[in-house]
Amino acid sequence: MRTYRMVTAILGLLLAAGGVHAQQTYPTKPIRIIVPFSPGGPSDIVARMLAQKLTETFKQSVIVDNRPGGGATIGTEIAVRAEPDGYTMIIMSGAYAANAALYKLPYDPVNDVAPIALIGEAGHLVALHPSVRVTSIKELIAYDKANPGKLNYGSGGTGGDIHLGTELFNQMAGTRMTHVPYKGTGPALNDLLGGQIQLIFGALSVMIPHVKSNRLRGIAVTTAKRSSAVPDIPTVAETVPGYEVVQWNAVLGPKALPKDIVARWNREIDRILQLPDVKERMAGNGMEPAGGSPERFREVLEREVAKWQKVVKIANIKPGS
Repeated sequence: MRTYRMVTAILGLLLAAGGVHAQQTYPTKPIRIIVPFSPGGPSDIVARMLAQKLTETFKQSVIVDNRPGGGATIGTEIAVRAEPDGYTMIIMSGAYAANAALYKLPYDPVNDVAPIALIGEAGHLVALHPSVRVTSIKELIAYDKANPGKLNYGSGGTGGDIHLGTELFNQMAGTRMTHVPYKGTGPALNDLLGGQIQLIFGALSVMIPHVKSNRLRGIAVTTAKRSSAVPDIPTVAETVPGYEVVQWNAVLGPKALPKDIVARWNREIDRILQLPDVKERMAGNGMEPAGGSPERFREVLEREVAKWQKVVKIANIKPGS
């Protein structure tokens, strides 16, 4: 009996040592980061920056794999169905939560993934054509209520972040601004600059140059706190308490991803986000480093999915409408 117990104890120690060794040696082969969008977009830029830094850290190639299509659902499903071994991850934007409200997905957006870390967050800027004599959110609300049907806002398409964010504002502020969808934010911005539409809740990085050149008037940012990029511009929430729209990028993995791998990725991402060159590159794209625990990211994800489901239901938004 004593011999049996000794053998069992030795085997247990060997197995434990093997597990520790496996954790210390991860990764042992190249890692794939799926980006469910075309190359060149914000998520792709963030992914390539992160892949470069992780390659240096992991001593293994971290490869970006663009899988666009299906409103980002094609690439996402590949990642969700991947082996949960730490060699297939995905970088997703805030569109992930919006898709859960708009489409019947082949996966559960919260329970079929392993949240790892938020990377960066960026707000929108409420920008108006100079012909609209409005200089604040308070004035915007009053103008819309006094002039029904005169304020048309543009977006890059039905169900996109600009559309949903502005509809959330309509619902919270009691306004009835009219949506004008375009095939992309570029055409919407061109018509705003030309005065064909009156305003847009557009990406900070895109709007700021036009505001600084006085071609547009920026009156508020959609983040909970003022943006370091335009610190003199107030938040929407200073007038409409509780309003917040943030475009985020984050890393997720397949469900059942081992906790030690989640912790390793989370730790490395937090470290990378503190690097001066990374902060500079993110600021150039209008993003604030985020970071934080996987638990914090899960809370954000759950909250975002619920928020956009409510907005879509109240506004009766249908994809492609």
